[in-house]
Amino acid sequence: MKLWKKDHTQTTAQTETFTVGRDREFDLLLAEYDVLGSIAHVTMLGEAGLMAPGETSDALKGLKEILGEIQAGTFTIGADVEDVHSQVELMLTERIGDAGKKIHSGRSRNDQVAVDIKLYLRASLRQVAGDVQELFNLLLTRSEELKDVMLPGYTHLQVAMPSSFGLWLGAYAESLVDDSEMLAAAFAVADKNPLGSGAGYGSSFPLQRKRTTELLGFATLNWNSVYAQMTRGKTEKLTAMALASVAATLARLAMDGCLYLSQNFGFIRFPEDLTTGSSIMPHKKNPDIFELIRGKCNRIQALPNELTLLSTNLPSGYHREMQLTKEILFPAIEELRACLAMMQLMISRMEVQEDILRKDIYQYIFSVEAVNRLVNQGIPFREAYQQVGNDIQAGRFHFDPTTPLHHTHEGSVGNLCNDEIRSEMEKVMGKMGFMYLQQNHP
Repeated sequence: MKLWKKDHTQTTAQTETFTVGRDREFDLLLAEYDVLGSIAHVTMLGEAGLMAPGETSDALKGLKEILGEIQAGTFTIGADVEDVHSQVELMLTERIGDAGKKIHSGRSRNDQVAVDIKLYLRASLRQVAGDVQELFNLLLTRSEELKDVMLPGYTHLQVAMPSSFGLWLGAYAESLVDDSEMLAAAFAVADKNPLGSGAGYGSSFPLQRKRTTELLGFATLNWNSVYAQMTRGKTEKLTAMALASVAATLARLAMDGCLYLSQNFGFIRFPEDLTTGSSIMPHKKNPDIFELIRGKCNRIQALPNELTLLSTNLPSGYHREMQLTKEILFPAIEELRACLAMMQLMISRMEVQEDILRKDIYQYIFSVEAVNRLVNQGIPFREAYQQVGNDIQAGRFHFDPTTPLHHTHEGSVGNLCNDEIRSEMEKVMGKMGFMYLQQNHP
């Protein structure tokens, strides 16, 4: 059944299958937010005198019952019902009569979908940010734990300079800080109320949009009714960009994990339940989890481009292409959260190889230390560089790997600045106000 269907309108099964697509599947994810939007809208209609007090009371009671069913997992969308909005209105009308039909006053399905998606993305960004913060905390904890365990640093995949496991893990923690800035930016855009924009051109009803903004816990509203609809696609793309930023960090860390686990490196190892074997090679311990994280996160990095292509050159107003944003973005949110959880598991159980730099292969990793020692003795840098280079070429270079490294500047092996990195993350989380939202927002 379609609420918009007129008596003379006929829809073929082929047309309906094509136009509805997977919408009903993803609408189940929006059901809770659709009802919350309706509760706010009905409350406002009652306060504005657009619904009688008794009708408002009955509608709110019925909507809260439906919300309870959604939260209990018993809500379904009927096979003959087009979408979640229709299902909720039909259920309400069955329970309270014609008053249920009045909840659509001053609304279009366009702004219903827009507010549902904003609420859903706001909640999803909050969840992703919480997952990111958990991984961030773990990376910093392990960074402190392993700060004195040396690790070779590479540039161009060539042995470069001494590093440490603490410096390596701390780098990815700080990367998540910048990723969280992207999450905060996307959250700020999602935290604006489009409800009341109707089909994109407002309503002749005296709606109180500031009131629904307050009721739904939005920070503010999309003021212009046309732009409120134009945020469809844009909000999703900004969210995708934030997800892609987190995914890029995870993919790069996963690639390091694949390299460092290989026999050629041998820097880290994992319990057997976190690696997989080969069907014919009994010695194999493959980094399948890291490889799948890398692959899934590389796919997520393609999302902004896909959403850009979907919405490129569309004029103002609503267009049916926007329906497709759900099937592009919604599964990716769950995919990224799964990758964050698995990365946390891998890092928590990672074991490291000590005394790596004592191997002969890393002798030249100390060449810069040798140059700097000569500079500290008063030799100009270029001359010191040439002298050490000549010693290496002639086979005369030797550096004792047990010599303590004296790196003191901010962000170096001897001064990780993890407290400062943690402070930066706290600032970002403060921008998003997630702790407040978890307690007070729907």
